[in-house]
Amino acid sequence: MPRVIVHTLLLFATLTSAVAKPPAPSRDLERIWTNNFTTPQPLGRIRVVDWNIDRGTNLDRIAAELEHEEPDLCFLQEVDSFTERTGGRNVSEELAKRLKLNYAFAPEFEELSQGSEERPAFQGDAILTRLPMRNVRVLRFKRQSGFWKPEPFLPNWPIFQRREGGRIALVAELQLPNGAMMAVYNAHLESRSFGAIQSEQLDEILADASHYPPGTALILAGDLNTKYDPHAFLKKLQHAGWVSAFGDRTPRTHVFVCALDWLVAHGPVHIESGMVLRGIGASDHFPISAELVATPPASSGE
Repeated sequence: MPRVIVHTLLLFATLTSAVAKPPAPSRDLERIWTNNFTTPQPLGRIRVVDWNIDRGTNLDRIAAELEHEEPDLCFLQEVDSFTERTGGRNVSEELAKRLKLNYAFAPEFEELSQGSEERPAFQGDAILTRLPMRNVRVLRFKRQSGFWKPEPFLPNWPIFQRREGGRIALVAELQLPNGAMMAVYNAHLESRSFGAIQSEQLDEILADASHYPPGTALILAGDLNTKYDPHAFLKKLQHAGWVSAFGDRTPRTHVFVCALDWLVAHGPVHIESGMVLRGIGASDHFPISAELVATPPASSGE
């Protein structure tokens, strides 16, 4: 090989390694951001919207659609905080302010190409609600893909999406009108693999939810990335006693792909009027909406 080519390759490798060297992960990966913009109140019928907002780059259009829907409870995924591509905004807080809802946000990933050591940037999941919210926590899945990890041979450029962290479910307990508690899971499952990692992450959610007392109302919403076999995921959920907002159907919730986004319930809560809201254009995902009605738990007969 000619010497000039060797030198060129060595120089490229050196420069690439220098560019690709990631900063140390931020401690904020373990943080949950919260703020209150309304007086919490228990509600009889709960208007719900679930939406992967594709980072929130079309923030005004997203806010306008949510204002039109007037939700009492929002589950949002792919929510940016302090990234360059969204102008350094805290997207979940800005939406909560505009909708006059309280919120909790937890990061999945530190976006290494979108911030700096002084001002780290994140993408994660958010819950916005006017229901009393407590005991907010993060379920960070044990099973993760290594696809997003920084690599010494990859420059830290936006196109490569180098990240620290991993997929999560944001969990909160909400107060219902009768004083009972409803546990909600806002999940964003892995997009890589051929369904295996997604299935194992769903198993982790179901195992976690099983620790709540029998008769607890449970909601699971989010982008479950079920593009490989949505019907298999539906059967798994139904076998575990969960009911989908769409019954036995798996309607398309993405511009190009199939059923990725879900709203399912377990226990004394009923889902009504499940709809996919197409034609909005603010994200590559369509929002889904429904109404939740808490039902009395079944009495145990002798």
